Amino acid sequence: MAEPTPRRNEPRLRPAPLLFEPAEAAADPEHFFDLESIDDPRALLARATELTHAFRAAADRAVEFQAIAAAQLADPRRFDRLTPADIAERAEWTEDYAKKMVEFGRDLMRGRDGQGPETL
Repeated sequence: MAEPTPRRNEPRLRPAPLLFEPAEAAADPEHFFDLESIDDPRALLARATELTHAFRAAADRAVEFQAIAAAQLADPRRFDRLTPADIAERAEWTEDYAKKMVEFGRDLMRGRDGQGPETL
């Protein structure tokens, strides 16, 4: 399970960078961030752990941006606002989950202390 995303007063950890792989390497189903070429199990564990943390952090950040986008799309001040059902359909979520994401996005935009938008 992913660790909770740090909030406003907690520093964000900078995970290992995710480097894009060349197209020919990505096409090889056995190739994954060059992990298959690491022979030392200690080094393999270390690099695989770095990648795990990086992917979790990236997923957490992506979810935050999804929530902000959902909240913006559902904003009643927008003439083209979407309903939770519309958002759910676009994001391939359930309507209940879309409602929760809209609220989460609103919370993120307000910031945890109510001082305005949080820097993402």
